[in-house]
Amino acid sequence: MTADLVGWAASAVLLATLIRQIVTQARDESARGVSRWLFAGQIASSIGFIVYSALVGSAVFVVTNTCILLTAVVGQVVTARKRRSSR
Repeated sequence: MTADLVGWAASAVLLATLIRQIVTQARDESARGVSRWLFAGQIASSIGFIVYSALVGSAVFVVTNTCILLTAVVGQVVTARKRRSSR
C-alpha cells in the first residue's frame, strides 16, 4: 500500500511537470526550441512502457505511462500547430 502511494505521488508530480511544459509550449508563438524527436521518442517509449507495465502487472505505471503518452501526443499537436502558424 505504501509503495503504491509513493508511485501515485511520483506520477502526479511527473504529470504536473509535463502538463506545465505543454502549457508553456502553447504560449510560445513559434515552438522553435522544441525538437520534433522529443515527442516521437516519448510516444515510442511510452507505448513500450505501457506494454511492459501491463506485463509485470503494475497499475501505477500503466496509468502513468498512458497519461505520459497522452501528453506526448498533445505536445506534438501543439508544437506542429505553432510551427505551421508561425510560417
